[in-house]
Amino acid sequence: MAINTVMIVEDSMTDMELLTLYLQEEGLSVMPARSGEDAQARLQQQKPDLIVLDVILPGQSGFQLCRQLKSDPQTKSIPIVLCSTKNTEVDKQWGKMGGADAYLAKPVNRDKLLDTIRRFI
Repeated sequence: MAINTVMIVEDSMTDMELLTLYLQEEGLSVMPARSGEDAQARLQQQKPDLIVLDVILPGQSGFQLCRQLKSDPQTKSIPIVLCSTKNTEVDKQWGKMGGADAYLAKPVNRDKLLDTIRRFI
């Protein structure tokens, strides 16, 4: 069985380390990216099975990146899970409108994260 790969787009080292740990404990391979630009460059080389995307990033926001990825034929089929400290209904609505497949609030609950990822891969 192939190992599933999850790209984590996150500018906070702490959050990145925590998410990476959760996913690796589940036997998933992790592709880290620090910004939307970094994520796009990496997506040219490799397509992950799922993307965990922070909303607040340097430069381009997670909402903008999500919209872009969902409108690109190369990446539109990759499930995107938005992850943010911004946890209002409005934020969740923006995520949905941008094409996000799920929205998780930070601090991320490990079980909720893994359940959400299992739904898509």
